[in-house]
Amino acid sequence: MSGRGKGAGKTRAKAKTRSSRAGLQFPILELAGNAARDNKKTRIIPRHLQLAVRNDEELNKLLGGVTIAQGGVLPNIQAVLLPKKTEKAAKK
Repeated sequence: MSGRGKGAGKTRAKAKTRSSRAGLQFPILELAGNAARDNKKTRIIPRHLQLAVRNDEELNKLLGGVTIAQGGVLPNIQAVLLPKKTEKAAKK
């Protein structure tokens, strides 16, 4: 093992090209920008990233196990908890 130096046992990570990284960044940032615009904001915050990823089927599958800090949760109300529709409300 002579001549290997201190990092002999370490494996090198595969270098990623800019185009491959941009291929993943662009769709996420585009959807996050749309989410920010929907909320009448000009700056993308982690909440917008969370909404973008979780509302997109493919990105949600890819980043399913990822926790986005300060991202919050998707707005969701169970159907059982909603008030029941009565006949009077249905006629109006």
